[in-house]
Amino acid sequence: MYFKSTFFEDYTIGEKRVTLGRTITETDFVVHAGHTGDFFPHHLDAEWCKTQPFGQRIAHGTMIFSIGIGLTASEINPEAFSKGYDRLRFIKPVFIGNTIHSEVTISAKEESKKPGYGTVTEHVEVINEHGEVVLACDHLLVVKLRA
Repeated sequence: MYFKSTFFEDYTIGEKRVTLGRTITETDFVVHAGHTGDFFPHHLDAEWCKTQPFGQRIAHGTMIFSIGIGLTASEINPEAFSKGYDRLRFIKPVFIGNTIHSEVTISAKEESKKPGYGTVTEHVEVINEHGEVVLACDHLLVVKLRA
């Protein structure tokens, strides 16, 4: 399901869309570690992780954020741009083999101090195959008002 919103006035509080899923792989762990330099054993040392509370490697939180947000990039709105993300929380661990999807809900909107624009807040939840929220954040969009 996709939003049909383009201009600020088109967004409706409570409007929601759900993305397709994506299964997390060992390759994702290795590539993300290479991109970020985060080679901590929590993510890459299977034997060490067996001695830890989760008993297995856990995904980098920043990787789940990147993939979860990437899943939401299914449409282009030429009248909006990202202002950033607030209240980012890593809620539950993600493991190799988990499948995640994202759910985006319009949670707030307000006219901006900048004439001709408003701010729309999308609450994003990344959810695993068990229906558990593993990550949550608010995406702030600057959206053009209809002329």
